[in-house]
Amino acid sequence: MKQSEIKDLSAAELQSKLGELQKTYADLKSAHAISPVENPLQIKFVRRSIARVATELSKRELQ
Repeated sequence: MKQSEIKDLSAAELQSKLGELQKTYADLKSAHAISPVENPLQIKFVRRSIARVATELSKRELQ
């Protein structure tokens, strides 16, 4: 997800998106441990999306 897309979401939507991304990341990591995934860069993109969403959530809590 791009930062501009993340800023448009509400706090509840960000929480649900964070849960979805964390589940996707866990699934990708376990699948990659068993056999290599087709696109290993996808793991990196999901991890960075998690960081972007978590950063936006913490930024909103501070305001």
